Formats: sequence, structure tokens, C-alpha cells
Amino acid sequence: MAGPQFLTPKPVSLPSPAKRFTLAQANRTLPLVKRIVSDIVKMHAQVVALQAAVETAKLKDQPALQADLDRALEQLQTYVDEMHDIGCDLKDYQIGLVDFLGRHQGREVCLCWKLGEDAIGFWHELRTGFAGRQPISSLQEE
Repeated sequence: MAGPQFLTPKPVSLPSPAKRFTLAQANRTLPLVKRIVSDIVKMHAQVVALQAAVETAKLKDQPALQADLDRALEQLQTYVDEMHDIGCDLKDYQIGLVDFLGRHQGREVCLCWKLGEDAIGFWHELRTGFAGRQPISSLQEE
């Protein structure tokens, strides 16, 4: 049997976030982004636990657990919507990975931040993702 992940929303992957950020602008959003992403990571863990509880619960207990799960999913979606409103792209619900659309040598790139980091320290090409992270010191914004 597959794990309880199937009810967890898939990572948000918009073709391109609505907003382009400079490094300074993206770093200025981090206090708010950190709070929201922290909430997302916690709520995601709660959703996974509730899904597992629904799957293993006695039939009489399932409706109440399902209602709790539905509320948790609704709250998780609210947090994700807040991230979208800021203009950044949530990539991973478990580790709190976020991309901000930026520029490097005239082309669009992602300014990459992960929960627990103090500031944006990396960037990557649009198609390389987390594995292609490069130090922010090599970023050449326009």
C-alpha cells in the first residue's frame, strides 16, 4: 500500500511566478516567507499523520478523522495561496524549499531558499532545480 502522501497537495509548480525579484527584494520577504513556510511544513506533517490515521482507523472513527483531515488540507491550501500571493514558488512541503524568480546575465533564474537558511544563499537555472544550486556570490543581476 502506498504511503499517505496521495492526499497531500503536490508541490506548487507554476510556469512562472507572477513577480520577478531582485536578490534584495527576495531577502526582504524572508521574514514573512519563513513564518508561512514553517506553518506549511508543520501542517503538511499533520496532514500526513491524519491521512495515516484515517487509513488505519476503525470505521466508526473515520468520519471525525476525515473531517480533521479536510480542515487541515484547507488550512494548508490557505498557506500555499499566501505564498503564491507573495509571488514565490513553493517547491517542497517537507523541507520548505522556495524559489523566487530572478535574473542572471539577462536570463530568468531561480533564487533558491530553504527553511532554516538565514538568507538566500543560492540560485539555479530554471530547469536544473535544487541539485543545480550555485552560490549566490556568482549571481550577476541586471
